[in-house]
Amino acid sequence: MIVGVIQARMGSARLPGKILKKVNGVALLGYQVERVRKSRLLDKVVVATSILDKDDIVEKFCKKNNIECFRGSENDVLSRYYECAQKYNAAIVVRLTADCPLSDPKIIDDTIKFYVDTKVDYAANTVPPETNKYPDGFDVEVFSMKALKKAYEKANDSHDREHVTFYFWKYNNGFKTAQLYNSNNYSKYRLTVDYPEDFEVVEFVIKELKKRNIFGSMDEIVEILDSNPDIRDKNSKYHFGMGWKNQ
Repeated sequence: MIVGVIQARMGSARLPGKILKKVNGVALLGYQVERVRKSRLLDKVVVATSILDKDDIVEKFCKKNNIECFRGSENDVLSRYYECAQKYNAAIVVRLTADCPLSDPKIIDDTIKFYVDTKVDYAANTVPPETNKYPDGFDVEVFSMKALKKAYEKANDSHDREHVTFYFWKYNNGFKTAQLYNSNNYSKYRLTVDYPEDFEVVEFVIKELKKRNIFGSMDEIVEILDSNPDIRDKNSKYHFGMGWKNQ
């Protein structure tokens, strides 16, 4: 069973409630789930949120829209992932974050295939960040349940437990890791939502996709940004020095 787990919570310090902000009457999380579900290799898609009262609305949104929802620790996101993966009998886990509403299902599938072909414990497209060539906002991480269990049992640092996959790739912990290569260097593009400026960019892209009547692959979205440099560069001042994703 290959399970895509989208970690999501309402409590963003920079842009509270961002995952349920709407464009054309649809929440960003709704757009993301719809896009992720187009993956041909994922057997199930689950939104994993926290047990805090403020995330009740995330569970309600999921129930209303027929989306699987799991609730676990707010800050120990590693345990949230492990318990979620256990519940859904995952053999392979695909980590996604809810601040990436324009996730590309082809990249998800490419990363899963890459993981399987390379026979590693952990594969990703944007990790490590120093050699990433994908836009911020198209992040995909794939790892085995066996590796997740090991991290869950052995990771002691609260920072590692909060950021889920640090234990796999940031240290020499004996995991086999690999990074999916992209022939074009798109790392300067930013399609994740952390600030109001980010939301404006994503909102523009979503509306432009509807206007053009296209799904919006990574290349199509990059073309939209290149055709609208004022929009493309709107959030550029926030591009560097961003912290690792935590939902």
